[in-house]
Amino acid sequence: MLRVILLIFLVIASSGRTTLGGVFNPETITLPNGLQIVVTTNPAAPAIVHMVWYRVGAADEPSGSSGLAHFLEHLMFKGTKSIAPGQFSKIIARNGGTDNAFTSQDFTAYFQKVSREGLELVMKLESDRMKNLILTDREVLPERDVVLEERSSRTDNSPQAQLYEAVQAALYFNHPYRNPVIGWKHEISTLSTTDALNFYRKFYAPNNAILIISGDVSMSEVRPLAEKYYGPIARGPKIDRVRVKEPTHRAARRVVLEDKRVGQSSFNRIYTAPSYKTASGNEGYALQILADILGGGPRSRLHRKLVVTKKTASSIGAWYNPSALDIGEFGLSARPRGEITLRQVEEEIDAELLDLKENGVKPEEVRRSAESLTAGAVYARDSIAAAPNIIGRALTTGQTLEDIEAWPERILSVTDADVRAVAEKVLVARNSVTGLLRAMATEVE
Repeated sequence: MLRVILLIFLVIASSGRTTLGGVFNPETITLPNGLQIVVTTNPAAPAIVHMVWYRVGAADEPSGSSGLAHFLEHLMFKGTKSIAPGQFSKIIARNGGTDNAFTSQDFTAYFQKVSREGLELVMKLESDRMKNLILTDREVLPERDVVLEERSSRTDNSPQAQLYEAVQAALYFNHPYRNPVIGWKHEISTLSTTDALNFYRKFYAPNNAILIISGDVSMSEVRPLAEKYYGPIARGPKIDRVRVKEPTHRAARRVVLEDKRVGQSSFNRIYTAPSYKTASGNEGYALQILADILGGGPRSRLHRKLVVTKKTASSIGAWYNPSALDIGEFGLSARPRGEITLRQVEEEIDAELLDLKENGVKPEEVRRSAESLTAGAVYARDSIAAAPNIIGRALTTGQTLEDIEAWPERILSVTDADVRAVAEKVLVARNSVTGLLRAMATEVE
């Protein structure tokens, strides 16, 4: 359920202090250097999650340098003027904490989970590497080999990952979302120390970052520490995230991958869709309901029809990812049962989609889905990790704290007419790529 909720919420920076009622009741301030700070208090355990989010991801990389944002994420764990290379995580571990980082198309995030007493330590460490990272070929070139090996093991040796990469490249003709976050192998191998430092100096600045802290702590405790450690860091240049536009799509695309390592064939389809940032009105919320009605679980239409009644699929699902600064995605996936072919599964899915677009959905389906999704939001409050993850994804992809707090109300306001309208708008063949994964060429296309 946490994964579902993480895909649902989005948010952007607010100047000045604001306290909002709703899902997480966050408090926010912005320091003079542009760093936004968000605190959500959760006294459930004497621990805190400290996260720094940068408004930069793979889609912000210079052309020909795919993988640079992810590569820099690795390099941020090297040394600074005061921390020896490789010591950052060791210091956290010695103080009873854990840390990690991740990169997406639109953001890069670094996090630590520590006791209340460790808050000042992680603030000191994270603020240090925001401004004082030291990189030389001695650290950079071996880490580049590590990233190449990561790509080899996670993508090049995984048929499912290869298919996803090919589908994404076919889904976007021009937009940088077509490039994998980890990068293309031939471009990773050319990344240099100078490339990493230039990217770091451009994007890693307080006015391009958000500090989010959740747990047994209050803004009154966080603010003086943030002013002490992050406050002295100079504001960087203003960043305008201008990306090339995606042209109008005129034809459906298909990608077929055959590999002897594939044990069970699978059907995958992705449509481009409005993200929460680019949607009109309540389209984003209606798409979340649509995904749940179509393939959100045992009570969904596709599961009941193809898995339970017809027994043509062993598993099936639908999803919507609104967490994008530019273009969202709506997806379907299924695995055929026994000797059932991919073609038969695809035809039955298409028949269900056509029926939904022609006849719509029932008000009770919408109500049940909305109530189920909003109930999940309640559980998200219990985890100190949920709030900073949800809020960070939101703030870095163009929404507001008000949007996040109003999400339950907006989901509950979606009507059956709204769902039918977004189905007709989004589930259009020319805006999709269908990916088929199978062991051998046993089916005729």
